[in-house]
Amino acid sequence: MKKYSYILFLFFVLLAACKKEEKKATFEGFKAPSNFPTPTYDFSGNPVTEAGFTLGKKLFYDGRLSRDGTVSCGTCHISFSAFSHFGHSVSHGIDGKLGSRNAPAVQNMAWEPFFFWDGGVFNLDLFSINPIQNHLEMDETIPNVIAKLKADAEYVKQFKAAFGTEDVTATRMYLALSQFMCMLVTNNSKYDQVLNGTASFTTQENAGKQLFEQKCASCHSGILFTDHAFKNNGLSLTNDIGRGRITLNTNDDHCFKVPSLRNIAKTTPYMHDGRFSTLEQVLNHYASGVQNTPTLDTLLKQNGQLGIPLTNDEKANIILFLNTLTDETFIKNPLFAE
Repeated sequence: MKKYSYILFLFFVLLAACKKEEKKATFEGFKAPSNFPTPTYDFSGNPVTEAGFTLGKKLFYDGRLSRDGTVSCGTCHISFSAFSHFGHSVSHGIDGKLGSRNAPAVQNMAWEPFFFWDGGVFNLDLFSINPIQNHLEMDETIPNVIAKLKADAEYVKQFKAAFGTEDVTATRMYLALSQFMCMLVTNNSKYDQVLNGTASFTTQENAGKQLFEQKCASCHSGILFTDHAFKNNGLSLTNDIGRGRITLNTNDDHCFKVPSLRNIAKTTPYMHDGRFSTLEQVLNHYASGVQNTPTLDTLLKQNGQLGIPLTNDEKANIILFLNTLTDETFIKNPLFAE
């Protein structure tokens, strides 16, 4: 009996060791996929290092960046949902306050020329300032955050490892966060595997791909599935005028950034205000719900018709294709998870 118990004990020890080994991930630095365009992020001023990435990851998941320590970047950008706020129409911040917009996925950030739904920030290194200081999100001041970090000996050590000296500064914090976010590259979905010849689409997925290219790819274009433009896609209007608030140009009113569709099946809900909870609802909107407002994109009002004609079968096939944009290796990568 004792021998049996000992063998059983060894079995569970080995099982635990194997599970621990499975969770390990090797840092290999930033690698741009060969079929992606040139990154917009300027790595010459902030090359990704293991120490910088590790520091950025710690900062990303640290609630101390918020006023009372309860909200981190990772609160609204969750790894299992491609770093979006799964199931929440708008961001949830300090003291249970609600933001006004859906928290978009943080992925392939090195290729983004603008940030936030209205494009109010054009440099990834400045991206983190907004949520930290936003009263509905983290509601903290940058000087307070830096004071907290300086008081933590482990952070001081990590800043030195990443940047060469023990100086804990706001600029270095932003750069470390950028290094972490630049590493969040997703390019191993079934769609990508079909491109490189290691997988194939089903008949319905292929039909959905062809329909997508005919009816959706004008905006969700290229390997990143976005043209990075700002457009009014026919939603019923709210007080949020989107891009117009930034440019002060009325032609930009109610225009919002065209999001990438990579991992779209994992980033519900949809639109800038999270009004749609399913992809079916999104396609129903384009098929029959588009509103003819003053700045509506011309692609959605052609030949006297609003929206994009879609049958139920066509919608179903497009959704099957969109599911092939899910990258499980990215979503489950332990290198990125908290």
